[in-house]
Amino acid sequence: MAVMLLTIITYVALVIYCAWKVFISLELKEQEKIFQESARSQRLVEQRESLHLEKMLFENEALEILTLYEIMKEISQSLSEKEAFEIFQKKLSAHVVFQECLLVHPLSDEINDYKKSPEYFLFPLQGRGGRIGFLVVRGLAQEDRDKFIILGHQFALALRRIKLYQEIERIAITDSLTELHTRRYTTERFQEELSRAKARGMKLSFMMIDVDYFKNFNDQHGHLAGDQILCEVARLIRENIREIDIAGRFGGEEFCVVLPDTDRTGARYAAERIRQAVDRAVIKAYDTEVKITVSLGVATYPEDGAALEEFVDKADWALYRAKREGRNRVCSFGIYD
Repeated sequence: MAVMLLTIITYVALVIYCAWKVFISLELKEQEKIFQESARSQRLVEQRESLHLEKMLFENEALEILTLYEIMKEISQSLSEKEAFEIFQKKLSAHVVFQECLLVHPLSDEINDYKKSPEYFLFPLQGRGGRIGFLVVRGLAQEDRDKFIILGHQFALALRRIKLYQEIERIAITDSLTELHTRRYTTERFQEELSRAKARGMKLSFMMIDVDYFKNFNDQHGHLAGDQILCEVARLIRENIREIDIAGRFGGEEFCVVLPDTDRTGARYAAERIRQAVDRAVIKAYDTEVKITVSLGVATYPEDGAALEEFVDKADWALYRAKREGRNRVCSFGIYD
C-alpha cells in the first residue's frame, strides 16, 4: 500500500514537473515572441525615425536648391554688377550670418590686407579668362562657410554672365579699328542728349573732325599706315575731351564728338584743344613717322537748329569751310573770323 502511495505521489510529482516544464517552455516561447515583436517594433520605430530624418534632410536640400534658384533668378535679371551684388548681399543676409560683405577687384591693393586678417574670409570669383574678383566677408560663422561657398559659386556664374553681356554690348557699340563709338550708337546718344537739352533748356554742341590729306597718306604709305593714323587720331580725341562727351567714328577718316551742356564758345575751345593736340603729335605708323593735321566744324543748339540731321549738316558744312580756308583749323557754323 505504501509503495502504491509512493508511486502515485511520484507520478503526480512527475506530471506536475512535466506540466511546469511545458509551462516554462511555453512562457519562454511567448517571451521570445514578445521580445521579437518588441525588437521588430523598435526597428520599425527606428526606420520611421530614419525616414523622417531623411525626409527633413531632403526637404532642407530642396529648400536650399529652391533658395539658390530664387537668388540666381533675381540676380540674373540684373545687367549691372553693382545691382547684382546688392541683390546678392540682401539674399545672403537672409541665409548666412556675417557682419560685412564686399566685392573687391582682383587687382585691388586692399586684397593683401584682407588676406592677412583672420577676421576676413576671401572667396575668389573665377571667370573664363581668370579671376574676376573676390567676395570678402567679415564675421562669417564657421558653420555657414559651406553655404557661403555654394552661394559664392552661384554669384560668380551670374557675374560672368553680366561681364559677357557687357563685353558683347561694348563690341556692338565700338568701332573695331579706332575703339571709338560706332556711328549708329553716337547718333542714338546724340538724339538723347538733344532731347535732354530741349527739355531742360540747355546748350548742346556737335563737332565733326576730318583728317587732312588722308588719301595722300594712304596712297603714299599704304592702308596699314593709314589705319594706324586713324587709331592715333582717335586716341588724341579721347584724351582731349571730357568723360561726359561722346566721341565716335563717323565714317572713313571722319570723326564726331557730341558735347553735352556746351555752348558755342566752349565747343570751339574743345575743338581747338583737339586740333592743337593732333598738330603737335608725331605719329609713328609702323616704320614711318608722320605729321598730320585735322579740320573741325562745330554746330550748337539752339542757335544752329533743333533737329539732329540739321546739326550734322551744319557741322559738316562748317568742316568743309575749314577745309576750303586752308585746313588745320576750326570753323563754327554761322561764325566767320
